[in-house]
Amino acid sequence: MGISVDYYTNYEKEDALEKYNKFIEQYKEKIDCLIRKAFEIEGFNLPNVYIGIGVVTENEIQDINNEFRSIDKPTDVLSFPIFSREELEKIKQENAEEEMSLGDIVLCMDVIEAHSVEYGTGFNREMLYMIVHGICHLLGYDHEVEDDKKEMRALEEKILEGCN
Repeated sequence: MGISVDYYTNYEKEDALEKYNKFIEQYKEKIDCLIRKAFEIEGFNLPNVYIGIGVVTENEIQDINNEFRSIDKPTDVLSFPIFSREELEKIKQENAEEEMSLGDIVLCMDVIEAHSVEYGTGFNREMLYMIVHGICHLLGYDHEVEDDKKEMRALEEKILEGCN
């Protein structure tokens, strides 16, 4: 299975850009592992998968959150899946062989960093968890209903454990 991840940011501040680049350089293999593990657990064997992972400022994620969710405040991660869970099940059963984009994950390092302090998890663990959270959304999972939330949290932990 080939996984293509497009990492992008529009950070202009040099210190933020440096932190972003350092994180990607340091964790690219771990992120690839998380994506592969998620697909393995879900039983997907797609030959070529594309996922976009972007990092934006707090103001930008607030604007995006407001535009797409009508919530006018910053958040840590937003996901933009292309397919529903049902559509992905159908694709999985058909053994699709073409390259396929699953969508984009948009992260805000500032909010993630604040949460890592608040929760006592550390920045790297919190950032990787948010990426896994985004991947689960791209795979059609949600957490609006309590039963769905439990299912999604269990999958998140399974993916994280599978990649240490």
